[in-house]
Amino acid sequence: MTVLRLRIVGHSLPGLQWCDQAPVYVGVQRGSVVVDLVPGDAGEAVFDLSVDVVARDDGERDFRGPYAQGKRGDRFLYLSWGTLGADGRFVMFRRAKIRFAEIPTAEVEHALATGETLVGTLSLTGERGGPVCAAVRPPRIRWQSAAPVSA
Repeated sequence: MTVLRLRIVGHSLPGLQWCDQAPVYVGVQRGSVVVDLVPGDAGEAVFDLSVDVVARDDGERDFRGPYAQGKRGDRFLYLSWGTLGADGRFVMFRRAKIRFAEIPTAEVEHALATGETLVGTLSLTGERGGPVCAAVRPPRIRWQSAAPVSA
């Protein structure tokens, strides 16, 4: 098992108000809880996290840990959009899915070999002007390795 450090950098956020919603926030899903909330009008949203990478019997890699969602062979992470209720609880209304299998293999291998952080950069505003949702695939997300990020 090896640890893969990830940094998701979201730019071009859609704004604090959307579709008559209360103020909108984005966060990364850790297990069933959305953490590290960023307001929808921020200049950027940066999420630092790590996942465990495990070699499977079939030679493929599996991604595990609290940020890894989905079943074996189809793991992903969620960027979740929502509002804060009067009680301070996050109420989700949409999510964007970033599949680990769609990260270029060469980038994953390089980051694992060097200990560098793998950085995914994407616009957080979708094609219709609202919060990005559904599956986010290259080239909508661009991956590259960077010097290790202190968490």
